Amino acid sequence: MSQSAAAPYAGAPDLPTVDLPTVDLRELAPWALFAGLLGLLVIFFVSADQGAVSIPAGTAIHEWVHDGRHLLGYPCH
Repeated sequence: MSQSAAAPYAGAPDLPTVDLPTVDLRELAPWALFAGLLGLLVIFFVSADQGAVSIPAGTAIHEWVHDGRHLLGYPCH
C-alpha cells in the first residue's frame, strides 16, 4: 500500500502550531548599534593596533592577535 509523503496516515495526531515572536526594529536598534561598535573595536585591535596608538600600553594586544593579522593579510612588520 503506497501513501504520499504529504498526506498523513489515518489516525495521525495533529501537529501543534507554533507562533513565532516578532521583534520591533526600535527594540533591535540599540543592540545593533552596540554590536557594530564592538565590531569596530575588534577591527581596531586586529588591524590597526601596532603599539604606537595602543589603548593599553605596550604591544600585548599586537602579540595576542599577531597570527590572526597574518591570516587576514594585514602587514605588521
